[in-house]
This record gives sequence, C-alpha cells and structure tokens, in this order.
Amino acid sequence: QVQLMESGGGLVQPGGFLRVSCVASGFPFNYYSMSWVRQAPGKGYEWVADINTGGDSTHYNDSVKGRFTISRDNAKSTLYLQMNSLNVEDTALYYCARLHENQFSYDYWGQGTRVTVSS
Repeated sequence: QVQLMESGGGLVQPGGFLRVSCVASGFPFNYYSMSWVRQAPGKGYEWVADINTGGDSTHYNDSVKGRFTISRDNAKSTLYLQMNSLNVEDTALYYCARLHENQFSYDYWGQGTRVTVSS
C-alpha cells in the first residue's frame, strides 16, 4: 500500500533553518510528481512547492520562493524540503503529497511533520 512518512520537523528560531523529509513506499516513486503542502494553525491548506519526476523542474509558492528548496532522491524514494530564513509565518504542519496521474489533485498524503518557528 502507498505510504508517505514525513520527518524532521521541530522547533527553530526565526531566521533559522530546517530540512524535512518524506519517505515514500508502496509505489514507484520515480513515476510521480510530488508536492509539499502545509497547514498553519487555524488556517487552510497552502501549497508550498512541487517537483517533477526527474527532479529537474520545480515550482514554489511566492511566500517561500528564494527561501525553500524542494528536492528528491529517487534512489532513496525520498522527498526533501530545505527551509531557510524561517519566520513565524512558516509555522505549520508540513505534508508531502503525491500528484494524481490526472495532475488535477493529490491522491495520497502523509501524516505531516510539525514545524514551529518561535523565539
């Protein structure tokens, strides 16, 4: 069965950095585009970034562009999000999500990893 497991979240001070990971299993990871989506406390879901199957094409929400970097290691079936220059607005649950083959929605999500940015 398809599984996505995020890790690496934690508490970090404003201006700090953190890398979260997502290990995928149960499907051919290299055949799917992937995304990071987050949900801040009391807020809705916000798309953060996506990456194509080969890892050579990425897109970012303007709110994180220039600060975050999405990447993937297909040999390890792992998705990454490097977060730099963190601010309190980045506090959220961070989810990795698999893009549906129709490319219109996400069909699988992980349980999320919590990132808290606070002084």
